Formats: sequence, structure tokens, C-alpha cells
Amino acid sequence: MSDFKLVATAAFGLESVVAYELKRLGLEKSGTENGRISFSGTERDVARTNIWLRTADRVLIEAARFPASDFEELFQGVRKVPWEDIIPVDGAVHVTGRSVRSKLSSVPACQSVVKKAVIEALKRKHRAETFAETGPRFVIEVSLNKDVAMIDIDTTGPGLHKRGYRSAAGEAALKETLAAGLVYLSRWKPGMVLADPFCGSGTIAIEAAMIGRNIAPGITRRFASEKWAFISSEVWEEARREAESLANREKLHILASDIDETVLLKARRNARHAGVLSAIDLKRHDFRELPLDAGGGIVVSNPPYGERSGDRRTAMELAREMGAVFTRFPGWSFFVLTGFEEFEKHYGKHADSNRKLYNGRIKCYLYEYRSKFKVQDSREKV
Repeated sequence: MSDFKLVATAAFGLESVVAYELKRLGLEKSGTENGRISFSGTERDVARTNIWLRTADRVLIEAARFPASDFEELFQGVRKVPWEDIIPVDGAVHVTGRSVRSKLSSVPACQSVVKKAVIEALKRKHRAETFAETGPRFVIEVSLNKDVAMIDIDTTGPGLHKRGYRSAAGEAALKETLAAGLVYLSRWKPGMVLADPFCGSGTIAIEAAMIGRNIAPGITRRFASEKWAFISSEVWEEARREAESLANREKLHILASDIDETVLLKARRNARHAGVLSAIDLKRHDFRELPLDAGGGIVVSNPPYGERSGDRRTAMELAREMGAVFTRFPGWSFFVLTGFEEFEKHYGKHADSNRKLYNGRIKCYLYEYRSKFKVQDSREKV
């Protein structure tokens, strides 16, 4: 099998979690940049990372990286890539792009130059002037940062958050990849209790259940690179068989509640589609009446906040009430993701730690309030 330079992309703040996931798959990161975790792997690893990564957005093949301060440098750098060995004569080529602090600031112009260079490279082998582009789709990403061009090929297709179970998402639903990241960052493990008192359409609870039962998030979906000739279908079949064999039926202690019965119906439907409905105790509860037992556990939640609810005063009151309720449970740790910037002030206590994350384009912070009880912590650090 050929070795590839691979990149897992992720939302800002989740890079360490993706690196943790890669390590669990037996892959070591070779570098980390904002939203990019580099590693080496074979075609088997392309399949396994697409099927298994819970917190990454996409898996890319890094085709080239070179200085490009003008269009000629960009064209020649792209043209040097052996595209004729990658893209078939009928391959459909689509170019996406971005530019940050670079002289080549016009993204459409860069996309056009890259597409032209790829076509010129294909002409080396196929001796044609035009190509039908009716075959497998190849999305090429050109990213310019400080006059350095990164040329990547997207192996994933629709983003990895597209698990396929969420046919009914609530308003301002949390992305599946971020929800899984919150569970990992809480260092929850099967055998511990996990609760989400603002569960909405159930994404955090469902992702926790899939983690607890070791259900690969991409097991039921398809990926762009499955149609590529240089990645064999046997590799994908083997990766799926492996994933199916590793799933378990472990009994989990996951509580998910919300005051809105309508969104709970969506949560039940989503959990059923994900195959984890039996692992989650879904009930209608006002969070002020949260039935947390004295044994302790972890709350991971994304409550409504100003930008989502459109009501800053409501967000202030909710933060204040959360502080009053949660402090009644000293044996529990609380992980709260919110975009409400005054959350700590109105909660009434500074968090033990916080981490900046993005829910789509909304800047949020994950506030961690740890249990006051000193217990042995066997959880892995992420």
C-alpha cells in the first residue's frame, strides 16, 4: 500500500481531540496547525479514519505545499503534481479555495488557476484538449496562508459530521463532531453517569452512547474516495467489517432531558436512527428539578444562550439559575458550552478551566466546573 501525507481537518479548539483519536487508531500526528492535524497513512488508514474519526471534519490527502506569491508560481506548483496518476480521464474536478494574508487574495482566480494546471497535467497522459468529467468526483482544496499554497484532495465528501442519524435536528442544533468533542473533553467513560439537562435533539447523548458502545460514526455512510481507482474497494470492506466487529452492547448510564416534549420526540427519533435508543434514558424534565443522584457523574450540556435564543436577558437568568442548581450537586462535574460571554459572571463562579471552541461560526467557551470530591480519576487525558 502507498503511504500518503494525510490531514484531518477540525474546528478550532478540537485539534488535540482529533490527535487523541488518531493515536487510538495507531496513528501519530506529525504536525498541528489551526484546524489541521497532519499524519502519514496508507489507503487502509484513509478508510479507517473516515469511518472512525468522531471530531474531525474531513480527511485530506496533501498533494503539495510550496511558496506561491504569484499566479505563475501557483500554476507551476500545481502542475508538478502527478494528477494523471490520481485522476482518471473522465474524473470530475472541482476546486475549492481560501486565502489568508497572501498576495493571491482572489480565491476565484486561484481556483481557476489550479483547475487549469490540473487539466494541463492530465493532458500529459491523455493527449486530449477537453475532458468529459462524467466520472468519479475529485474535490481539490487550495489554501493560501502567508504566500504558501497547500494543495489537498478531499477523501471524505460531505463532512464527517453527516452521521446519517439526525433527520430531525432542533433549532441551532449542535454539530455532531463538536458534541463528540465535548464528551471526549469531559473524559467521560462507560460506567460513569453522563447527563445533559438541555438535550434538545439529543446530539450530545447520542454521541456519548456511540462512544460508549464503540459504534463507528461513519459505519453507515459512503465517502468520496470509495469511487477512486487507487483506493481498493477491499480496503473499505475490511474497514467496515472491522468496525462492525468492534461494536458492543455495553449498558450505559446516560440521562438526557429537556423541558420541551417536541424536541424530545426528535431526540428519540434520532437516537433510534443511530441505534442507541436503548442506551439513553430520555425524559421530560425542567433542569431545576434535575434528578442527579449523590453518587456523582458528569453533566455535559449546551444550554440556550443569547445568540441562539435571541434574548440576552433570558441567557443571564438561565446562567444564574444554573449556578444555583448545579452547586447543589458537589459530587458532579459540569461542562457547559455557551456563547454567552458573561456566563461565569452570572453563574456566580469562575470555571476551573475553559476552552475556546466554535459551534459553526459562533465563538463559544466550554466551562468546566469540577467535582469538589477528590476521587481517583482513571479517565484518559484528551
